[in-house]
Amino acid sequence: MRGYPRAVNYADLTPQQVLDALDAVSLRGDGRILQLNSYENRVFQVMLEDGDAVVAKFYRPGRWTDAQILEEHAFALELAAAEVPVVPPLVLHGLARAGGDELWLQGDPPTLATLPAAGGPPHRMAVATRCAGRQPELDDPEVLRQIGRFIGRLHAVGRRQPFAHRHVLNARADGERARRLLLEGGFVTDAERPAWDEVCQRALEATVAAFDALGPVATLRLHGDCHPGNVLWRQSGDAAGPHVVDLDDAMQGPAVQDLWMLVSGDRQTMALQLNTLLEGYEQFSDFDDRERVLIEPLRTLRMLRHSAWLAERWADPTFPLHFPYFGTPAYWSQQTTQLREQLEAMGAHGL
Repeated sequence: MRGYPRAVNYADLTPQQVLDALDAVSLRGDGRILQLNSYENRVFQVMLEDGDAVVAKFYRPGRWTDAQILEEHAFALELAAAEVPVVPPLVLHGLARAGGDELWLQGDPPTLATLPAAGGPPHRMAVATRCAGRQPELDDPEVLRQIGRFIGRLHAVGRRQPFAHRHVLNARADGERARRLLLEGGFVTDAERPAWDEVCQRALEATVAAFDALGPVATLRLHGDCHPGNVLWRQSGDAAGPHVVDLDDAMQGPAVQDLWMLVSGDRQTMALQLNTLLEGYEQFSDFDDRERVLIEPLRTLRMLRHSAWLAERWADPTFPLHFPYFGTPAYWSQQTTQLREQLEAMGAHGL
């Protein structure tokens, strides 16, 4: 695999630097710091001197522009103001400079801190209150209804205005970009490349055709990556139920994008789960039933984009360590088989 080297620029992000950055925005750590699991960003739980705990997220350099991050933050603050259970970024208080060697703040209110990094692009940090939870039990119909109500409330706010800077889901452009990156980067092994590319092109054609056949579909501001691992469930207290801790993949797209990853199993089971989700969802937002036919096309698109995501991050030592199977002949044979299965699924009727 030739790959696409990218400057990860996390090596100099020491615990002391994390603590210093928080101190500069008037959040004084007591020295206890724990790095949390995150492939995309670097995320730390920090205990403060006043007994509270915060989570500091350092964004992967080069992934988002400042404007895109600030738009994510503004959406989270808007949701929180509407009492939708999300964990918004904290408003930061500290230095407010346009440059120089010190940390400076951006946003209105300020939620994004930027600090210099040795020999590379600056680090960008957001901070949120620590909020724990567990993965929801999706086999419980009442849990599905409650998650549906949560997403319906989120979408009711998301429909107020469109994103100006965040990614807009586009089946044709997103799929072709993923395919080209994998082929041009040399990630697909030679023996498996012809079969994979042939079925990949057919799957993309079927995906785009499904969107085209549906015609115009309303889009809105979305969570964007609403799979069970990204919806946390709290058991007790005023905030009991589902919530999300960040909107790192927030995008503009059709409503079904935030629903389809919560259903699984055979077609009949998925249809029942989706109907149950919608019982809650439609208490707060209307759902265009035509979007049901996009579930398998969106699943196909996610498969391709996931492979491209791994390829783009391959220069980060974390990825070969945690995804050793990626790029092997067996991986691409499996992907070819799964894309053929997706072609069959897309040939069936929607849920």
